[in-house]
Amino acid sequence: MKPFRKPRWQISENEVTPEHVFWNRRRVLAAGGGLAAAGALAGVIGGRAPMEPLPAAAAVRPGGPGTAMSPMPALSPKFADAGRAVTDEEINSTYNNFYEFGSHKRISQAAMALDTEGWTVTIDGLVETPFEIGIEDLLAKVDLEERIYRHRCVEAWSMVVPWIGFPLHRLIALAKPLSGAKYLRFATFHDPEVARGQRQHWYPWPYVEGLTMAEAMNDLALLVVGAYGKVLPQPFGAPMRLHLPWKYGFKSIKSIKRITFTDVRPVSFWEELAVREYGFWANVNPAVDHPRWSQARERVLGTDETIPTVLFNGYGAEVAHLYDGLEAEFGDRVWR
Repeated sequence: MKPFRKPRWQISENEVTPEHVFWNRRRVLAAGGGLAAAGALAGVIGGRAPMEPLPAAAAVRPGGPGTAMSPMPALSPKFADAGRAVTDEEINSTYNNFYEFGSHKRISQAAMALDTEGWTVTIDGLVETPFEIGIEDLLAKVDLEERIYRHRCVEAWSMVVPWIGFPLHRLIALAKPLSGAKYLRFATFHDPEVARGQRQHWYPWPYVEGLTMAEAMNDLALLVVGAYGKVLPQPFGAPMRLHLPWKYGFKSIKSIKRITFTDVRPVSFWEELAVREYGFWANVNPAVDHPRWSQARERVLGTDETIPTVLFNGYGAEVAHLYDGLEAEFGDRVWR
């Protein structure tokens, strides 16, 4: 693995504002922007509130995974409140699935071996002109924002994450898909020398996921490049992952290397591995159980709570229309 070379523009660690000071400053900035007290309180979640947007010319230049974002993108007022407190970063960073590095939750140390320097993403298939683009070049073409989203795993646990990224539809606009493109197929890296989990040949590597064009164009679909005010660390899926808050977590593919526009519905990693248990749609529905366990409730990480699961993970107002009439064709597969 190549050593990470610190860019000239990256500040040193001893210049980084302490995390508690940073969040307090954001809250003060938001409250001082002329907001009424009630309005300011309504936007607060996990001790934070929206801040004024950055000037359009303020480009975010990421350093290595886990380093502070500079400047910090604005917190989206529309997605500033997930209805629950933000999950502690320590919990999120050490309890997650990343099967490339092992079929258990404690993969954080192993995932640090992933080298993201010089990472590129290929955009191909039914587009005007296929191309390959580096992460920094891609970020120069979009505006980043912070969004606080709920995350629901098919394993019946949940968390709340302050992601940093940009809507997937912005990348679609850059890709200029042809009229025949009906789906997006996402694929991650394949490097068994680094990712020991990929030496397990019974899994259909590389990890693949897919969306309909309508799902991908929905404003909730987010390409993530940061979290908790930092450049996305490797265990979270650096340097770029997808997050779809109304779907089960396995749809939110990590470490994306290729996005293909196609007229053929992709067969996703878990669908190929266990079609009876995991399907293409994977929309959260507490009334449709996993074949081996109930989906009616979820365990909230970082607390002693289990709470009722909500249809579409609470995002039905934004996405329910995407599935009108599909149950007649796919039955309960729309939910698995």
